[in-house]
Amino acid sequence: MIEGKTTGLKASQINALERIYRRKLPADEVISGELARYLTELSREIQRQLGLIIDRSGKIEHVIVGDDREIVIPDLSGYSLGRSGLRGLRCIHTHLKQEPLSRDDLTDLELLRLDLMAVIGVREDGLPGRLEYAHLLPTAEKAQIETVVLNDFYRLQLDFSAFISSLDQQMERVAAETVDLSDARERALLISVPRGNRQQAEDSMAELEELARTADLQVIDTVVQRPRKLNPRFLVGEGKLREIVISALQRRATLLVFDQDLTPNQVRSISEVTEIKVIDRTQLILDIFAKRAQSRDGKVQVELAQLKYILPRLAGKGTAMSRLMGGIGGRGPGETKLEIDRRRIRDKINRLEKQLDSLGRGRLQRRQKRVRAGLPIISIVGYTNAGKSTLLNALTQSEVFTENLLFATLDTSTRRLRFPLDREVIITDTVGFIRDLPKSLMGAFKATLEELDDADLLLHLVDLSNFRFKEQIESVEKILDDLGLGNRPRLLVFNKIDQVDPQDLPHLCRRYQAIPISAFDRASFAPLLDELQRRFWSDETAEPT
Repeated sequence: MIEGKTTGLKASQINALERIYRRKLPADEVISGELARYLTELSREIQRQLGLIIDRSGKIEHVIVGDDREIVIPDLSGYSLGRSGLRGLRCIHTHLKQEPLSRDDLTDLELLRLDLMAVIGVREDGLPGRLEYAHLLPTAEKAQIETVVLNDFYRLQLDFSAFISSLDQQMERVAAETVDLSDARERALLISVPRGNRQQAEDSMAELEELARTADLQVIDTVVQRPRKLNPRFLVGEGKLREIVISALQRRATLLVFDQDLTPNQVRSISEVTEIKVIDRTQLILDIFAKRAQSRDGKVQVELAQLKYILPRLAGKGTAMSRLMGGIGGRGPGETKLEIDRRRIRDKINRLEKQLDSLGRGRLQRRQKRVRAGLPIISIVGYTNAGKSTLLNALTQSEVFTENLLFATLDTSTRRLRFPLDREVIITDTVGFIRDLPKSLMGAFKATLEELDDADLLLHLVDLSNFRFKEQIESVEKILDDLGLGNRPRLLVFNKIDQVDPQDLPHLCRRYQAIPISAFDRASFAPLLDELQRRFWSDETAEPT
């Protein structure tokens, strides 16, 4: 395939490029002397750099026409990386003034994980002159490059087949020592570009790591970059992004996870630099939601939120953008895959919204039935992984699913809690909140938000053992305020007191006016149950207030 700037070339020159494309090299040759001469003579004639992408069998996959300064390597994402981390392709191109390998050449070698990057200098008479080639070294950490310079191309004596076989084995051995390639989980590099102070940045990254653990990702490394000014295109600087991608490739990462939400343009721009999958914090949370949703309501809500998130981020990389015909009556075989995908997503969003409305009517009827029963309603709210489901199970002797993971519970659960004298309350477990909850996720919280709107009391449960519990309290209160629930009666309850210094506990409870419990110890519930009875019933009337 001939790529690049072919405009202005004569028919004879195009024919010469096509003859090059049809050539095949012996597997043991980097490039033959005959082909190198043919390439440099044509390069001198048209005064442009010419490049070849060659696979390990010697087949020429691409012929690239550049300008007098550079070539642009086409998309190679269709050629997968091997177990060694190399792509199985080499790039050889000409330099009109016999310049050495450029920084861009070496960056392409690292970013594209090529077997070899070589430049052949073009002499004044058009013959091959100076030769320089570079390849990656088998290292576990930062990528290292070895460069070889020959002042005369014809001094090249390299059995390429034996060389690449040896390099492949060494790189695969190093990879096996540093990365468990048998682990089928996604290998993620976590990236944060914080705007707040150092403590906030550390807290945010710690939470992103916990989200990654919940999503069952294998975290291979974390990167925190604090630029003076955010790059509107890449979030980080382009040079820094290339460093991050090269490091990710070296460590066999399959996923880049940004702590900050990325705009659709940023996702597209970053994806142009690397074929590694790129997601942000919101998309990671949505993925967790998709895994955790069990009820029909929850599954529909999460799928709807995912589609609304994906639609503006749908990119056309790797798809043909031309259309045979368009407009009304023309959306048939000529419609591009990208446009078909967008139309299908919009259609499915419409179907899911109708389905969600139908499910919402069912939820409304169930809630109205509870309200008519005249029983007080308590909703347990709190930061994710605060122990809400564990508390519900302990209070009502039920078996709601619990696990030490963020968003272990996504679907709401409702139980009855009985008190002496045949008194009862309805108690509801809700999905946990998280700091800086994106507005795009509010749809996935719809069932929870409806439950909160009916609650007579919000029981705000806090994981006191978490050293960020103050920030978590503030995050939950901010979300409640944003939802218009700031004036709803609430009761602050400190959980996991068995993991806190007993000397600090009385002071913290007085300071925050909180009731201490351990959800695993029913004996600690007496003060909480007494306070609930006091709130809902008076000793004089023994009737709900």
